[in-house]
Amino acid sequence: MRFMADDCAFHGVAGPDLLGRSFIGREAVREGFQLAWQTFPDAQWVDGDHFVVGDRGVSESTFRGTRADGARIEARMVDVFTFRDGKIAVKNAYRKDRPPVVAPAA
Repeated sequence: MRFMADDCAFHGVAGPDLLGRSFIGREAVREGFQLAWQTFPDAQWVDGDHFVVGDRGVSESTFRGTRADGARIEARMVDVFTFRDGKIAVKNAYRKDRPPVVAPAA
Protein backbone atom coordinates (compact mmCIF):
# COMPACT_ATOMS: atom_id res chain seq x y z
CA MET A 1 0.00 0.00 0.00
CA ARG A 2 2.98 2.31 0.35
CA PHE A 3 2.96 2.71 -3.45
CA MET A 4 -0.69 3.79 -3.52
CA ALA A 5 -1.93 7.40 -3.36
CA ASP A 6 -4.15 8.36 -0.41
CA ASP A 7 -7.20 8.68 -2.69
CA CYS A 8 -6.38 5.61 -4.81
CA ALA A 9 -8.79 3.38 -6.72
CA PHE A 10 -8.56 -0.29 -7.71
CA HIS A 11 -10.90 -1.71 -10.35
CA GLY A 12 -10.88 -5.52 -10.12
CA VAL A 13 -11.14 -8.00 -12.97
CA ALA A 14 -14.68 -9.06 -12.04
CA GLY A 15 -17.77 -7.49 -10.62
CA PRO A 16 -21.17 -6.06 -11.43
CA ASP A 17 -20.09 -2.70 -12.84
CA LEU A 18 -18.57 -1.57 -16.15
CA LEU A 19 -15.12 -1.47 -14.49
CA GLY A 20 -15.66 -4.69 -12.50
CA ARG A 21 -15.77 -4.18 -8.75
CA SER A 22 -14.30 -0.85 -7.71
CA PHE A 23 -12.51 -0.19 -4.44
CA ILE A 24 -12.09 3.53 -3.72
CA GLY A 25 -9.75 4.91 -1.03
CA ARG A 26 -6.80 3.33 0.76
CA GLU A 27 -8.78 1.11 3.14
CA ALA A 28 -11.15 -0.14 0.43
CA VAL A 29 -8.21 -0.82 -1.93
CA ARG A 30 -6.44 -2.72 0.85
CA GLU A 31 -9.61 -4.82 1.30
CA GLY A 32 -9.76 -5.43 -2.47
CA PHE A 33 -6.17 -6.65 -2.51
CA GLN A 34 -6.84 -8.88 0.52
CA LEU A 35 -9.92 -10.30 -1.22
CA ALA A 36 -7.75 -11.35 -4.16
CA TRP A 37 -5.46 -13.31 -1.78
CA GLN A 38 -8.47 -14.82 0.04
CA THR A 39 -9.95 -15.98 -3.28
CA PHE A 40 -6.60 -17.28 -4.60
CA PRO A 41 -4.27 -18.01 -1.63
CA ASP A 42 -1.54 -19.23 -4.01
CA ALA A 43 -1.89 -16.28 -6.43
CA GLN A 44 1.10 -15.57 -8.66
CA TRP A 45 1.76 -12.98 -11.34
CA VAL A 46 4.59 -14.26 -13.56
CA ASP A 47 6.23 -13.48 -16.89
CA GLY A 48 5.82 -9.75 -16.32
CA ASP A 49 6.49 -7.08 -18.91
CA HIS A 50 6.06 -3.46 -17.85
CA PHE A 51 6.27 0.04 -19.30
CA VAL A 52 5.52 3.61 -18.25
CA VAL A 53 4.81 6.58 -20.50
CA GLY A 54 4.24 9.86 -18.69
CA ASP A 55 1.69 9.34 -15.93
CA ARG A 56 0.38 6.01 -17.32
CA GLY A 57 1.80 2.51 -17.11
CA VAL A 58 0.97 -1.05 -18.12
CA SER A 59 1.98 -4.29 -16.48
CA GLU A 60 1.31 -7.45 -18.53
CA SER A 61 1.65 -10.84 -16.84
CA THR A 62 0.28 -14.35 -16.50
CA PHE A 63 -1.99 -14.79 -13.49
CA ARG A 64 -2.03 -18.20 -11.80
CA GLY A 65 -4.12 -19.17 -8.81
CA THR A 66 -6.32 -21.86 -7.28
CA ARG A 67 -9.77 -21.10 -5.88
CA ALA A 68 -11.16 -22.78 -2.75
CA ASP A 69 -13.20 -25.14 -4.97
CA GLY A 70 -9.94 -26.41 -6.53
CA ALA A 71 -10.43 -24.67 -9.88
CA ARG A 72 -7.07 -23.50 -11.21
CA ILE A 73 -7.00 -20.24 -13.17
CA GLU A 74 -4.17 -19.41 -15.55
CA ALA A 75 -4.66 -16.49 -17.93
CA ARG A 76 -2.84 -13.48 -19.37
CA MET A 77 -3.74 -10.15 -17.85
CA VAL A 78 -2.83 -6.51 -17.75
CA ASP A 79 -2.95 -3.81 -15.12
CA VAL A 80 -3.31 -0.27 -16.41
CA PHE A 81 -1.98 2.30 -13.96
CA THR A 82 -2.42 6.03 -13.57
CA PHE A 83 0.32 7.69 -11.49
CA ARG A 84 0.19 10.93 -9.54
CA ASP A 85 3.01 12.44 -7.49
CA GLY A 86 5.07 9.24 -7.76
CA LYS A 87 2.27 6.98 -6.46
CA ILE A 88 -0.40 4.78 -8.02
CA ALA A 89 -3.67 6.71 -8.19
CA VAL A 90 -5.59 4.08 -10.21
CA LYS A 91 -4.98 0.35 -10.78
CA ASN A 92 -7.35 -1.04 -13.40
CA ALA A 93 -7.05 -4.83 -13.85
CA TYR A 94 -8.08 -6.86 -16.91
CA ARG A 95 -7.78 -10.65 -17.32
CA LYS A 96 -8.66 -13.04 -20.14
CA ASP A 97 -11.91 -14.90 -19.41
CA ARG A 98 -10.48 -18.38 -19.71
CA PRO A 99 -12.11 -21.52 -18.27
CA PRO A 100 -10.32 -23.17 -15.33
CA VAL A 101 -7.26 -25.20 -16.29
CA VAL A 102 -7.78 -28.94 -15.91
CA ALA A 103 -4.89 -30.81 -14.31
CA PRO A 104 -3.58 -33.77 -16.35
CA ALA A 105 -4.72 -37.21 -15.14
CA ALA A 106 -2.20 -38.95 -12.90
